[in-house]
Amino acid sequence: MNSLDWAVLIGYFGVMVAIGVWSHKRVDNVSDFFTAGGKMPWWLSGISHHMSGYSAVMFTGYAGIAYTYGVTSFVTWSFPIALGIAIGSRLFAPRINRLRSRLHVASPLEYLKNRYDLKTQQALAWSGMLLKIVDVGAKWAAIATLLSVFTGVSLNQGILITGVITAIYCTIGGLWADALTELGQFVIQLLAGIAMFVAVVMELNDMGIGFFGAWDEPALQGHEKPLVGPYGTVFLLAFLFIKLFEYNGGMLNQAQRYMATANAKEAARSAKLSAILWLVWPVVLFFPMWMSPLLVESEKADGSDSYGLMTEQLLPHGLLGLVIVGFFSHTMAMCSSDANAIAAVFTRDCAPVVSAKARAWNERSGLIAARVTTVVFLGLSMAAATQVNSPAFGDIITVVIKWVAGLMGPMAIPMMLGLLRPFRRSGPTAALTSWALGLLAFWLVNYPISWNVEGGVPLQYQVSIPLAVSLVLYIVIGYIKPEDTPERDALIERINTDDDGSAGAVAVPLPAEPQDGAVTPR
Repeated sequence: MNSLDWAVLIGYFGVMVAIGVWSHKRVDNVSDFFTAGGKMPWWLSGISHHMSGYSAVMFTGYAGIAYTYGVTSFVTWSFPIALGIAIGSRLFAPRINRLRSRLHVASPLEYLKNRYDLKTQQALAWSGMLLKIVDVGAKWAAIATLLSVFTGVSLNQGILITGVITAIYCTIGGLWADALTELGQFVIQLLAGIAMFVAVVMELNDMGIGFFGAWDEPALQGHEKPLVGPYGTVFLLAFLFIKLFEYNGGMLNQAQRYMATANAKEAARSAKLSAILWLVWPVVLFFPMWMSPLLVESEKADGSDSYGLMTEQLLPHGLLGLVIVGFFSHTMAMCSSDANAIAAVFTRDCAPVVSAKARAWNERSGLIAARVTTVVFLGLSMAAATQVNSPAFGDIITVVIKWVAGLMGPMAIPMMLGLLRPFRRSGPTAALTSWALGLLAFWLVNYPISWNVEGGVPLQYQVSIPLAVSLVLYIVIGYIKPEDTPERDALIERINTDDDGSAGAVAVPLPAEPQDGAVTPR
């Protein structure tokens, strides 16, 4: 990097902070901070939903998969995400929006207290927050790894720089700041991605290979196969189910994008836009990664540095700075949205249970608590990032695929399936049992069983078995021990009824005294 690249990077950070300051004026209460008051346009929600699913892991971990295996990086990652969101645009997006517009909640997990009971809500909330700390920690480590390639700063310094900038704009501006910065980050990503695509095509032409002839090169032998190595059919099917739940609200931050729109119809349009972007745009981003074995030789065994090396080699200064900014934009978009979602869960779902003072928060106190929680979460995730590549967690892609994908299913299934009428018989027993035994299955498969299997348990089973265990138990226990009640049925009907009318933004009530009360129709 030279002074021009640094100017682009510093200018980007300045714009992100300025957006946060401007968004601060739009945040008057907890509803504005967590759900944009239900006033976000569907197209902005859709772009924000799309961007909040990216991070620099794509340019490190998935770049390594593309470098090693080829197009399976798209087939087993962004394609199932696109398909999952498309399904969710009808199945989940409208219902999640009604959580805000009809049940008047600010956290995606608030409704679980009445859908199941307080114990279920707390189990899912606390475990979800802990998983998010690890997940976001991997994202900080990914961007710090890239930053070290270009600037030479240490991993911890890179984590600190990106974390502090993100904390400033998302803490003062809430979900509005997240969405508006993600819109700017989408534009940056568009320019940077096209620049890299064109640079690689031109380099291939200069080498006499050509756009289509590249796949015949020995270095790319077998890279055109959609399912190779550990990324086979079982992995693809498992990932499709995981992403169906995760990217439609199971990891909380995407649920907020649906809640932020005016009504259920707008939420569905938001999801459809995000699905289209996930299907088309990653092809442009992945193409340079697929070609990377022809252009660079990775210095790391997993190929995670290949994209960074290729960027330095092919792009002139200025454009290099823009692509580096693109790396930052991915990670900051996801981490800031995660921080906002976790702050909502803690202040709305957890704090009122453990603290009498939290139950007495007024509007101003609740908003202050939301901002403080955001900063604390970011600090904890940055601390976790320093442990990536340690024996406890493994490398970046191991954290993202094995830990996050493997653990997400048991946590998301009670939340997501609890929205749907066919699963109304599944109550607290089904939810808690499927959650607990799903987590136990993850531990058994990844540790005791894997230790006693030569070569370890294959990756596809590490991520699919916990999900399968939770899914089966949730459904079977619901039929064996149905716990549907008139109050729970009424809540489910309010979420599933189509006549949205002109429902728009509503005020979110302050956290109430924790109790296993029921929501009755209004």
